[in-house]
Order: sequence, then structure tokens, then C-alpha cells
Amino acid sequence: MEKITYRSATPDDVSLCIRIRGLTRENAFSEEDLRSLGITVESWSAGIVEGSSSGVVACVGGRMVGYCFGDRETGEITVLALLPEYEGQGIGKSLLKQITEELRLAGFERLFLACASDPKVRSYGFYRHLGWTWTGECDDAGDEILECWVAK
Repeated sequence: MEKITYRSATPDDVSLCIRIRGLTRENAFSEEDLRSLGITVESWSAGIVEGSSSGVVACVGGRMVGYCFGDRETGEITVLALLPEYEGQGIGKSLLKQITEELRLAGFERLFLACASDPKVRSYGFYRHLGWTWTGECDDAGDEILECWVAK
């Protein structure tokens, strides 16, 4: 297996992040789907430049295979996406841990994210296995809002 490297995301990564999001095995969103939610290359890149959106990308052999982003203004984990052929190798867990730590250092004690409410979906068990718990709330799409408390 080739070495996995991690680095901070840059605005130049966004178009590939959008492409990867459409290739995920579950909960894929195409560029058009994201645009309908107001997420474009321009808006995502602007968040990185402004510092409100913080991300880490994972690369194998210099090729981006996944990423995780968090909102530095709210403490929300906004997205974790990984190409299917790289699942089960600890990459998603590592990406999430890195963004969690970054948001903790930014002063957040409580982080949150939206997760599928269907136990058959991988993310349902993934986040819960890592200690995230359901708040009892759901978002407009019916996804459960999970939270994680991190020590300062």
C-alpha cells in the first residue's frame, strides 16, 4: 500500500473535492446537487480563503482520495468524503480526528454534524463508533444531528 499523506486543503483543491463528493459510495452529491444547496467552487474556495472553512485532504501517491472540512464559526463538521476504494483503511477516521482537533484548538468544546438516520448507511455506525451521539434533533433533510464533546 502506498503511503497516505495529509495536508491542509487549499482553494485549488475544491474542484476535485466536489468531484470526489460525487463519487462516494453513499450519500454522493453531484456538482449540480451541491450547486442547488448553494455550494459552488467559488463559495467553498471563499470559505477557505476567509478562514471560516477549514479542511484536510488525504493523498495517496500524490492523488487526493478524501477530505474533511469543518466550519470554524459554528463547530460543524460539514463534510467527510472518501473514494470507495480507500474505505476501511483508517483514512476517514484520521481526517475527522484532524479537523476535530483543529476545531478544538479554535475553542470549540461541542462539535456537531448531520448524519444519515438509517442504520444500514456506513456513516451511521462510523460516527457512533467514534463516540458521536444523537442530539434527538434532525435537520430539514431528515438527517440526525450528532454531537461530540471535546476537552479544551
